[in-house]
Amino acid sequence: MQRLRVRFHRGEEVKFISHLDIMRLWQRALHRAGISLAYSEGFSPHPRISLAAPLPVGITSEAELMDIYSTKRVSPHFFTTAMSQQLPPGIKMLQVYPITLSQPSLQSQIRYTEYKVRVETEKEPKDIEPAITSLLLVKHLPWHHQRDTGTRSYDLRALIDDLWLIDWHQGYCTIGMRLRCNNSGSGRPEQVTAALGFTRHPQLIHRTKLILKTS
Repeated sequence: MQRLRVRFHRGEEVKFISHLDIMRLWQRALHRAGISLAYSEGFSPHPRISLAAPLPVGITSEAELMDIYSTKRVSPHFFTTAMSQQLPPGIKMLQVYPITLSQPSLQSQIRYTEYKVRVETEKEPKDIEPAITSLLLVKHLPWHHQRDTGTRSYDLRALIDDLWLIDWHQGYCTIGMRLRCNNSGSGRPEQVTAALGFTRHPQLIHRTKLILKTS
């Protein structure tokens, strides 16, 4: 048995593909590449592949992490070469390396996600930077999110670790965000921009980093 960790890029071509379809896409590509996937035990076995944090529809990324278990050992070089021929445009592998089978699951290790978010605005830096500072200074920010199952209420501030202005051009700005992502909750970039006073939905949300627990 071997466990490989894959870091990969998801571009514009596949940003509207759902999490379930992405998992099916990877399963088909692994099968075509000749990788001997390991399966779970039990009444309904399923391939042992898992993502650290599913990417919401409409978001691109340069930092996706996936663990893949195979029954036969392969080198990272062979894996990269074989899979690169099977993956569609918009998905590009950036790094592949083996890890021990005993390591905790990716989902249990994820702590924060970082994003680059571009939003249209008529505001200038002198208005944006104080808004960021003010939001980071508040202790609580009650928030209500309407879902198909009803309204969910929570503290949005508790999901924000850090915010910063990356750049500004006439008509739009780009904001960096480090948001919580664990079992107790996950921050949503579009909600943070709304909390900062931006009225338009972000033009671009790009995940730049996944931060795992180090110990």
